[in-house]
Amino acid sequence: MTTVLEQEKEEKRDSLREIYSFTVEQNEKVKVTEMEEREGEDGKKEQLEITKEVEQAVPYRVILKQPNRREMEEAELEYSIEMSRCIKQGILTKAMLSKKYSDSGGLMAEEDAKQLSRLYMKFGELTNDLTRLTTKPTKTKREENKIAEQAGKLGEIRKEIVDMETSYASLFNHTADSRAANKAVTWYLLNLAYMRKDEEDQAEPIFKGETFQDKVDEYYRLEEAGSELYHLISSKIATYISYWYYSAGAVTEQDFNKLQKDIEEGDI
Repeated sequence: MTTVLEQEKEEKRDSLREIYSFTVEQNEKVKVTEMEEREGEDGKKEQLEITKEVEQAVPYRVILKQPNRREMEEAELEYSIEMSRCIKQGILTKAMLSKKYSDSGGLMAEEDAKQLSRLYMKFGELTNDLTRLTTKPTKTKREENKIAEQAGKLGEIRKEIVDMETSYASLFNHTADSRAANKAVTWYLLNLAYMRKDEEDQAEPIFKGETFQDKVDEYYRLEEAGSELYHLISSKIATYISYWYYSAGAVTEQDFNKLQKDIEEGDI
């Protein structure tokens, strides 16, 4: 039977709304107390508490927090700042690049360039619709069906874009859009990743710091320190955040589970 204290602990743990969470294990030395029966000098048996240090697998829960409206606005601001900075430095956006080749010809076929421009516009419209729908705290059945429908369309368009861009990878790898998207993904990664030991109540940010730059510095520190635990989770959280971001947040737990299975089987 669950006690009131245990129920409070569970509620406290669940107060952090999640995009997704998973568990990893790290071997650590922990103190374990056991009861042993020993015979005293008088010949009588007695129970003694014996504390030993043993090595065992310690589970850690990694949580990707659901961003609130303010956090999403901050990430969008980082995206806009990076996009603006890149354009000022003369780096073209994907739309500008595709239009350039549709107007003048060159490395990209004219029809491909026009089609990409259309796909970028449609992708942006669907992304905005999905962001508006998925951030609502409560959703009607109709809205849930709309999210599923829009997510399906978004996935199809994104696949078309990826397939076309793959043919022209050297053109699109360093556009303003790509750099700005990478900045936004980094912002989400550094602000949404939390972790706690499985028996603890409170999850703590993996990347600590008051400002975005503080978190960036912590990211590089952890990368250089190369701890076993960080090594276990770093590539996973980066993959999951990217997957969530480029799907405009319209992913389910089943989608993440499939992605995790693919990672473990080496298909990604």
